[in-house]
Amino acid sequence: MFLWGLGDPLKPRDIPGYRAGPLVTRKSESRQPGDRWPWQRVTASAHGRGHRDGREAQTLGLAGAQTTQLLVQPPWTPAVLWDWVTLTCQGSGTAGATTWYKDWQRWGQDGRDSFLVTESGTYTCDRPGSGLSPPMLVSNEPLVLQVPARALLEGDTVTLRCRGQPDKLLTRVKFHKDGKDLGGHLSRTELSLSRLQVHSSGRYQCEGLVGSEMKVSALVTVTVHELFSVPVLEGPSELTEGSPLNLSCLSTPSPLRPPAPLLYSFYRDGQRVGGPQGSPQLLVPTVGFSHSGNYRCQVSSGDGAVRKSSAQLGVTVHKVPPSGVSLSVQPPGGQLALGDSLVLSCTVAMGTGPLSFSWHREGLGATLGTGPRLELRHVGDNDSGHYQCRVSDGESVAQSVPLNVTVLVPVANATITPGPPALQVHPGDPVTLRCSVQVGSAPVTFTWLHNGQEVARGPLLELGDVDVGHSGTYQCIATNQLGQDGHRVFRALSPELALEVTPQGTTGQLWITGGVTLMATGLGGSLLFLVLLVGGAVGWHRWNNMGGAPLEPSAPPEEGEVLYTHVVITEHMGESPRATTLQDPQVTYAELPATHGRPRESGDIYGNVL
Repeated sequence: MFLWGLGDPLKPRDIPGYRAGPLVTRKSESRQPGDRWPWQRVTASAHGRGHRDGREAQTLGLAGAQTTQLLVQPPWTPAVLWDWVTLTCQGSGTAGATTWYKDWQRWGQDGRDSFLVTESGTYTCDRPGSGLSPPMLVSNEPLVLQVPARALLEGDTVTLRCRGQPDKLLTRVKFHKDGKDLGGHLSRTELSLSRLQVHSSGRYQCEGLVGSEMKVSALVTVTVHELFSVPVLEGPSELTEGSPLNLSCLSTPSPLRPPAPLLYSFYRDGQRVGGPQGSPQLLVPTVGFSHSGNYRCQVSSGDGAVRKSSAQLGVTVHKVPPSGVSLSVQPPGGQLALGDSLVLSCTVAMGTGPLSFSWHREGLGATLGTGPRLELRHVGDNDSGHYQCRVSDGESVAQSVPLNVTVLVPVANATITPGPPALQVHPGDPVTLRCSVQVGSAPVTFTWLHNGQEVARGPLLELGDVDVGHSGTYQCIATNQLGQDGHRVFRALSPELALEVTPQGTTGQLWITGGVTLMATGLGGSLLFLVLLVGGAVGWHRWNNMGGAPLEPSAPPEEGEVLYTHVVITEHMGESPRATTLQDPQVTYAELPATHGRPRESGDIYGNVL
């Protein structure tokens, strides 16, 4: 905007034609012809506005800054007398209640809102309830620099004109800003300034040859106001993936003119991500890690003449740490038979990617696999254990609750052990047989056969006092059911055990070997030794043909005793890494609890723990 005489403190003596008079305090009852205008000091502010008595005062052309306005026609300032200038006072209050002052004295145009100026001087007006207007100079100087009597904003085009009195020729005109020559053709009396910027503000004047004399105009302060303020970008500096991002580009338009449409653009790390648009907001419904960066916004006028950018706003998008890691297993329950396939799946309730998965088993340091799914084909008994899934996003790690997987082993190598472990059994003595397996997952059930017929169930067969009726062959069948629903049944049949009891009254002895029973009645030592030797050889040959090993008598287990045997499963690699061909079990750990001294009910289950 252009302000006349604004810059240094404005005093009445600075105005041509000023006549000193006593200062009076403005009171409504003192408004009589001849009263002096209540002079108040006006000083320039950094924005081209003044302060009167410590309060901000309206400067020329700042519409809306003060209620009372003094309008000039033609709209140039300072006005020149030879233009037939009309002054109009606008403000609140009753029409026709205007008080006029000229050169700081009461002027005789009271009651009129406007009049035609016929004398040079400084004019101001007063309206009840709205105060004094800014001063307006009507000049009759030989050389005057005029500017439009309106607010000037960024992007405007303005014309400054240097004018001399109409009866004299004006030539050799120069324009100056802040004491520097602006150049231009000497024959031109007007200076056009286009696309004004804030730095276009300054103190302007002109000089020229008026008639035959060089004249210099009074200084005129030109103030260019912001079309809109420098934008400020507001929004969150930190947020998590999946949440919305809302950025607001805040800029205040100038109150000196009706708001003009503005365009908003948004940038991240120098790349435009939104706009140009009429909305001052940028909304990203769901942000990802890639939305992190330095954001700024730019506001521009509709024609692009004025552009302003905000300071950068750093936005950091954090990953949602993984949580709620859980496992599922096929077959359900985590129990499967030897040679079956195991499938484990890992799921995450919360967490943003990229996510990495790893599989672990308790007691095994190596990683079993990666990815959200782990498949083991043809599992062996060494695949039993507690499995766990770990999930990482590169910053934090979450893991599942361990899942127990049990590989169930079919029963194998059932054997019968006679007891008590005495080689001599007299008729009438009690005989107890026990069935056991070398390998097999619990629960294991046992069935006893006498001469091919089922006679009892349970791991122990107590014959009591033997007699001739107990003679015959004995076998036991060990059974276990594997799988979640027990649909797979495995059985192991023991070798036969022959028992022969001589008739009552015969002094006999019961010899039990691996399937051969011998009786001795009154034989000599050498003959008995021969018979035993032949019997042992026959028994060894028969047992060898059955693929077994000689049975060794053992004492029945005491209460709570556990029998351990060791078997190794031999594996051969197939087409896939986990494909195996199961051979006959050689050695494994089997835990066969037994009780002593009590009969077994039918259907007893022999507990087996691997």
